[in-house]
Amino acid sequence: MNIKTRISHVTKEHELLRGHDLISLIGTRSFTEVTWLLLRESWPTKEQAAMLESVLVAAIDHGAAPVSSITARAVASSGNDPHVALAAGILAQGTLHGGAIENAARFFLAQAQEDPAVVVSRAHAEHRRLPGYGHKLLAKDRRSEALCARAKALGVYGAYAAFAERVEAALNTDAKKPLPLNVDGAMAAVLLDMGFGPEPMRGIFALARLPGLLAQIIEERETVRGPRRLSDDEITYEGPASA
Repeated sequence: MNIKTRISHVTKEHELLRGHDLISLIGTRSFTEVTWLLLRESWPTKEQAAMLESVLVAAIDHGAAPVSSITARAVASSGNDPHVALAAGILAQGTLHGGAIENAARFFLAQAQEDPAVVVSRAHAEHRRLPGYGHKLLAKDRRSEALCARAKALGVYGAYAAFAERVEAALNTDAKKPLPLNVDGAMAAVLLDMGFGPEPMRGIFALARLPGLLAQIIEERETVRGPRRLSDDEITYEGPASA
């Protein structure tokens, strides 16, 4: 097997990340800056690093209810090591949880040049849900508002974030229920404005959620005895009666 890589080079003499000595980065560069370096092959500006940091904080945890948290806790409760439960929590992230960020990015890339009102009208006519909007619990996603405000303050607010907010306004003009720009959509928009493509975005969401999942796992291991199990009143049998 032969692997050609531009990412890192580890020998007895050195450990290079994109050509930079790893040891020299310890104490001089932040985790966020080095993450940017690995993904983008260059250093971020101070403003870009601060914005990426804000993106990661915004998605760091969202309670015990999301499917990734439930899965991580359930796997931890059955006696697995934390890294196993952590992997399970990440694997539980999919198109409807954690994966919406990539779909939102692709939507913004494809339609950001159009009139948001036309985009929304067409989606309604096609009975199609727009990725990056709506939330099961929240009528207004304050995380999204904070990310857009942060982007403006740092000077990295661009065409995609502006389009995302205009679509939100158009969606809620005559909406029967609130359809907020959610954190997935806001993360996608500001990352696009900073030059990221859709490809790494699910991974960035997973990276952001890792500390929250780990905290959920440790709490589960410290407070719950025995494996999680649904109670009888949480299960409704709908099959045929016994013969």
